[in-house]
Amino acid sequence: MSALPQAEAATAPLIEARNVTRILPGVVPTTLVRNINLSIGDNEFVAITGPSGSGKSSLLYLLGLLDMPTSGEVLIRGRATVHMDEAERALTRLTLLGFVFQFHFLLPEFTVLDNVMLPMRALGRLSNEAMRERARGLLSSLGLGDHMLKRPDQLSGGQRQRVAVARALANEPPVILADEPTGSLDSHASEAVFELLRDLVDHKGKTVVAVTHDLNLASRMDRQIELMDGAIVGDKTVAPAPQ
Repeated sequence: MSALPQAEAATAPLIEARNVTRILPGVVPTTLVRNINLSIGDNEFVAITGPSGSGKSSLLYLLGLLDMPTSGEVLIRGRATVHMDEAERALTRLTLLGFVFQFHFLLPEFTVLDNVMLPMRALGRLSNEAMRERARGLLSSLGLGDHMLKRPDQLSGGQRQRVAVARALANEPPVILADEPTGSLDSHASEAVFELLRDLVDHKGKTVVAVTHDLNLASRMDRQIELMDGAIVGDKTVAPAPQ
């Protein structure tokens, strides 16, 4: 993998989209996102909002290198990704990006502890014991210390989503991309997950980019990007609430 000079990489946006368009081919091609220009920096808490079908998840998948643009490019820490092969994209995802989805996608046959260790195993930089210790630490910090050896189906929805957050943090990425992370939860669990994401920004220095249809939650994030018909129609910074 090529790299930018250290000083340049340090000043580059964490994620940048330049003229990004994604068209789904077919008999009648469908434009998912169109001409997106967007820059996201370190330690931001960003909401992506808009009506159903506006391109919110499509944009998140492009920013997370889970999908590739039809035209334009996505840069991560100033590095263009459009010409990366799949191995380079996978390594970039493993080291710089963590993912949380509406439906947690935990593997049901594995314990909670093993689910959190999966990204570390894929990266292959730690010993088995070091991976286990990091997973234990993450789960304990998220209030799941007593549930490590359980299977996902033995947990509540909110607990499963906290496991998904722990898994997203496994390789210490600077950014967490979340697609409707509270969409399948009741109000109590939803608030707990939101506070967890808030804490990652306020006290762990992470950037969190979350697609959400919940305008109440979006209003409590620091920046709101609104989509309509695949295009950005609003991008505003929200004043922090008084302490």
